[in-house]
Amino acid sequence: MTPADKLRKLLTDPAIEVMPGCYDALSAKLVATAGYKVTFMSGFAVSAARLGLPDTGLISFAEMLDSVRSCVSGAGTIPLIADGDTGYGNALNVQRTVVEYARAGAAAVMIEDQVSPKKCGHTRGKQVISRDEARMKIRAAVDARREADADILILARTDARAVHGFDEALNRCRDFEAEGADIIFFEAPETETEMRRFCEAVQKPCMANMVPGGKTPILPPEELQRVGYKLALYPIVLMSSAITAMQAALAALKPDGKVASPPSIPFVDLQQLVGFPDYWQRETRYKAND
Repeated sequence: MTPADKLRKLLTDPAIEVMPGCYDALSAKLVATAGYKVTFMSGFAVSAARLGLPDTGLISFAEMLDSVRSCVSGAGTIPLIADGDTGYGNALNVQRTVVEYARAGAAAVMIEDQVSPKKCGHTRGKQVISRDEARMKIRAAVDARREADADILILARTDARAVHGFDEALNRCRDFEAEGADIIFFEAPETETEMRRFCEAVQKPCMANMVPGGKTPILPPEELQRVGYKLALYPIVLMSSAITAMQAALAALKPDGKVASPPSIPFVDLQQLVGFPDYWQRETRYKAND
């Protein structure tokens, strides 16, 4: 099965899928090793890890595409949904993004309706393109998939709730569904009632974005499933945890010794995780005789 086929199958299963966000090959590998069935390459996390900068459209298409390849490699056999931001330009740029993400091995690409440069969905200052232009971008994405015979799903996202209100955002979701998007993402609903109304209004699988401290209520996966969601995204949980652990490790290394040594993975387990034993085993097959 292709990555897109695997994702399609997951979307037909009755249970909700918890989807941790990754940002490089190692984090994607950790998600897969932990037994999750799908992961999501978070633009917020990639921008932070790769550039040390905020998710405000500063990262380029080429950098994001390179990160898609790395994350796909790390994810191994599980499908990866990749953040395509605004498509990095107009409708024709969207088409290139769809085709190149498919070639890189992504199972799905997310395209949003923010004005470029975009901003993280749970931060201030967002603006969105017109409803008609947003619809044309999703139409272009679906057309590109068909015309290039690209095996990839289209995840359509709207950020219009913060700018134009709930009803406008919901109308955009209906537009995206009508244009052939496979997954619908209403970003940053502000109440559980809004979350439920969204899921009841569309027929395609819906994704929830769980950002602690963000605008959307944090619900457990079983409650998200009852509301009507199919995918529960936790985009920054791995990055947040990694930052906390690294800060603790750095504090513990300081000469004053006031911070206890943080827990860390044993070196032998680290070697196992990154693949040394497999490398050593395969290496023996190509050793020349002395």
